[in-house]
Amino acid sequence: MRGWDDLYPLPVPPSWVPGAAVGILSMHFIQKLLFPYFWADLRYLLKVLTYGLRMEMYRLQGRVVTVLDKFVKLAEKQPHKPFLIYEGTVHTYRDVDRRSNRIAQVFLQHEALKKGDTVALLMGNEPDFIHVWFGLAKLGCVVAFLNFNVRFRSLLHCVSSCEPKILVVGADLLGTLEEILPKLQKDISVWIMAKDSTFPNVHTLLDKIEAASEDPVPVNQCSADNLKSAVLYIFTSGTTGLPKAAVISHLQILKGAAGLWAFGATSEDVIYITLPLYHSAASLLGIGGCIELGATCVLRKKFSASHFWGDCRRYNVTVIQYIGELCRYLCNQPVKEGEKNHKVRLAVGNGVRNDVWREFLDRFGAVKICEFYGATEANICFMNHTGKIGSVGRTNFFYKLFFPFDLIKYDFQKDEPIRNKHGWCEKVKKGEAGLLISKVNAKNPFFGYAGNKRHTEKKLLCEVFKKGDLYFNTGDLMVQDHDNFLYFWDRIGDTFRWKGENVATTEVSDVIVMLDFIQEANVYGVSVPDHEGKAGMASLILKHNASLDLEQMYKQVVTYLPSYACPLFLRVQEKMEVTGTFKQQKFRLVDEGFNPSTITDPLYFLDNSKKAYVLLTRELHEMILSGKMKL
Repeated sequence: MRGWDDLYPLPVPPSWVPGAAVGILSMHFIQKLLFPYFWADLRYLLKVLTYGLRMEMYRLQGRVVTVLDKFVKLAEKQPHKPFLIYEGTVHTYRDVDRRSNRIAQVFLQHEALKKGDTVALLMGNEPDFIHVWFGLAKLGCVVAFLNFNVRFRSLLHCVSSCEPKILVVGADLLGTLEEILPKLQKDISVWIMAKDSTFPNVHTLLDKIEAASEDPVPVNQCSADNLKSAVLYIFTSGTTGLPKAAVISHLQILKGAAGLWAFGATSEDVIYITLPLYHSAASLLGIGGCIELGATCVLRKKFSASHFWGDCRRYNVTVIQYIGELCRYLCNQPVKEGEKNHKVRLAVGNGVRNDVWREFLDRFGAVKICEFYGATEANICFMNHTGKIGSVGRTNFFYKLFFPFDLIKYDFQKDEPIRNKHGWCEKVKKGEAGLLISKVNAKNPFFGYAGNKRHTEKKLLCEVFKKGDLYFNTGDLMVQDHDNFLYFWDRIGDTFRWKGENVATTEVSDVIVMLDFIQEANVYGVSVPDHEGKAGMASLILKHNASLDLEQMYKQVVTYLPSYACPLFLRVQEKMEVTGTFKQQKFRLVDEGFNPSTITDPLYFLDNSKKAYVLLTRELHEMILSGKMKL
C-alpha cells in the first residue's frame, strides 16, 4: 500500500532557497547587531521627507498653505467635530471658526486693522485666546503672545518692543493692566475681554463680539504671500537680558504643527494641553498639531497635578504635553489605585530627567515618552523617535544633510567658542559636551527678533569653519554619543531654566539693584537635588553702611519678577569676584551652591509659606535636600 507522500509528493524547493533564507536571517541579525535603529531611523526620515515634499509641491503649484488655511478647511470638512474642550464645554471646529470671524469683524470695523499690523495678546489659557489669535490672523495681523507672568517694567518692555497697534487683555489680567496702563504708550489702543470697563479710554470686546457678523472677512485680507512672512511674536529670554520677541513665520508654525504627527499621533487622538498658550510648545506644537491632525484638544486654565489623571480619564485623553517639571510633579503626587487606568499613549515634551522618566513609566504605564529639543527662535529641532531614555533626539548622515548642525568647543571662562590659530571653530569628539550651532541657509532660515537687530546679530556666528558661513548659536551645550543619540547638557551665558521657564540673570539683577541698599547683584542658577533645572540664587554686595532689608527684598522681587524668576537663595558677600575680562565670576559660586555648612557668608531662603526671606540654617538646608520643604 502506497503512503500519502507517494500519492501527493511534497514539492522540493529550488536549491537556492535555503541559502537565501539563511542569508536573509543573517542580514537581519547583522542589522540588529550593527544597525539596531535602522528601521526606526528610516520611518522617521520618510516622515520628514514626506512632509517636506508636500510643502515643496505647494510651492511648485504656487500655493501658500498655512495652518490657518488648514483650520478653515477642517471647519468646512468636519464642522461638528470637537476642536476644543474647556472646563467641560465643547467648542466644535465650526464654533471656533465662527467666533474668530466675529472677532475679525469687530477689529476690522472699529480699528481698521490692516494686513501686517501687530496686535499684542495678554491672556491666560481660555478659548478666547484662540478665538482672538485666529480672528486677528484672519486679518493678516502679526499676533504677539505676552507672558502673563511677566510684570511691570519687563512687560512694558515686551509691549514696546513689538510695536503693537492694539493690546488685548483677558478679563482675569485686569490687575496687570492696571499696573502698566499709566506708563503704556498713548498710541496703543487697549481692549479688554469684558462687557464693561472702569478704565478710561479702554475698549470692551465681549459686547461687540455678540453684535458682530459671523461672515468670514475677505480672503485677500488674510492670504499669505509667502511662508517666510512673520505671523507671530513669541517672547523668549534667550541667553541675556529682558525678553525678546522671536519672529515666528508661517514656515515655523507648519514645522511645529507637524511634531505630533511625526511622533505618531492621528486625527482620532485627544490632546491634553496644560502648558501656557503664550509658549510655543502649547501654541505651535499643541494647537497647531491638533489642526495638522484634525484632532481634538482639551485645554486647561492651569496645570494641576491632583486633577491631571482625572481629566485624562474624563475626556479620554490619548496624548499629553509636558515639560520635565510637570512629570516630576505627577510623580510626587501620593500613589493612588488605578493610576494606570487611562488611555494616554503618547507624552510629548522636553526636559524630563532620566530618573523621573523611568518612574513615570513604572507608575503610569506604557506611555511612549516623545522627548524633543527645540528653541522658539531656533532653526534646528531634534526628536527622540526611538524612545531612548534621557536622549532629546538622534541624528544620522541623512538628517544632517537636511538640517546641518555641529557641536563645537566652548571656553567657559571667556564665555565664547574656542577658535584655533587659523581663527576657525573646532568640533568636539563624540562623548564631549559642545555648543550646538545650526547652519543658516535658505531651507533653514533664522528670522531673528522683532525690533532688535543687535540681538539678532548676537545669535549668529560667522566664519565658523570657512569664510562666509553662518550659524545660529543655540546657547545650549549638547553631547552626542557613539550611537548618535543627543543629550542636553547645560545652557551657556546668563540664563538658567527653572519651573520650565528660561530665567535671564541680567533681568533679575536689574530688578534687585533698584533697591537703595544694594550695590551689586550677581544672579546665577544652582542645582537642587531631585529638581529639574536650576534654582535662582543672588550674590549681593551691600552699599557702604547699608544693611540688608529682607522685607523690602521680598516685596521687590515678587512685585517686579515672575514667580519662577524670584531668587530662592540669597548670599551676602563683601566683595564681588570678577573674571579677567571684568565680568562677574559665576562658576565658583555655582559650584559652592547654597550649603551653610561650607559657606561662611550669610545665606537666606525664600520661604513661600511665610512670604519672606528667612535665614538658611543647616536644618532648613537638610529639609530642602530631603524634599520636605516645597520649592
